Amino acid sequence: MNTVLTVFLAMSLIVTGDTAGKLLTAGGCSPWFAAWSRFLLAGFILFPLLRPTLADIKNIANGKVVLRAVFIVGAITGMLTALQTEPIANVFGAFFISPVVTYFFAALFLKEKITLSRSLFLLLGLCGVMLVVKPGFGATVGIVFALLAGILHGSYMVTTRWLSGSYRPQFLLFSQLLVGSILLAPAGVSNFIPHLDWHAGMLIFISSAASAAGNYLLVLASRSARASLIAPLVYSQLIAAAVSGYLVFSSLPDLVALLGLGLILLSGLGSFAIARREGVKTNNPVPPAGATVATPTTS
Repeated sequence: MNTVLTVFLAMSLIVTGDTAGKLLTAGGCSPWFAAWSRFLLAGFILFPLLRPTLADIKNIANGKVVLRAVFIVGAITGMLTALQTEPIANVFGAFFISPVVTYFFAALFLKEKITLSRSLFLLLGLCGVMLVVKPGFGATVGIVFALLAGILHGSYMVTTRWLSGSYRPQFLLFSQLLVGSILLAPAGVSNFIPHLDWHAGMLIFISSAASAAGNYLLVLASRSARASLIAPLVYSQLIAAAVSGYLVFSSLPDLVALLGLGLILLSGLGSFAIARREGVKTNNPVPPAGATVATPTTS
């Protein structure tokens, strides 16, 4: 139960960070600056807790580590761009194309097993995403950015699995924060807010601190429970996003999008049930393909 509560708290904090990011970009701040400040400040906040070693610093230049960071940088920037104009719940709904991408890319590149039951639940989730995205029937540029962010995040998840046996979770989180800060620095500095007031400064801090705290809690949760049991709980982001959208922006998705969000949640619950059953049968701690693994996301 403590692990479940930890993951739910982590998801709520990450959504809180994205809510602050949406308020920031909606107020005229560039998504590039919002993304850069999030990576940079989160790195400073978490540095004492992650305790990177000299070997960690050397490993950051590894091409695989940099590739993973590039994927998450694109995902976060895409999310913040989408949040600039779209309801937060809709953005998260489109973003959850990520588990589908993870599932098939993991099968293609990592040779993970594809099963009929998990494929059916992912297909259900994909149908939910399409109801949120509405391709050809009102899809907006913002939703397209959210969809692109989900595709990049799925690629990031696959590279995370690829590297998880070689590096500790704290290093992977530290590396993406440092590499992200460096990669986004040119665009972030060029879009710096010339007259930074206390309101914008507070939003920047909340966006970074809440995201950093949420991701660190995920690292702690991954130490005490199998990823296959934690992973589907990430879908609780949809609930937190819907609540945040209503309380902060007084907006709710339309009926079609709500139906899509419901299907995505059902897909996550089904994946959770399958993962738990398979984990009991095999006592295998390996995360299931197609589920969003509880690893650092910096969303």
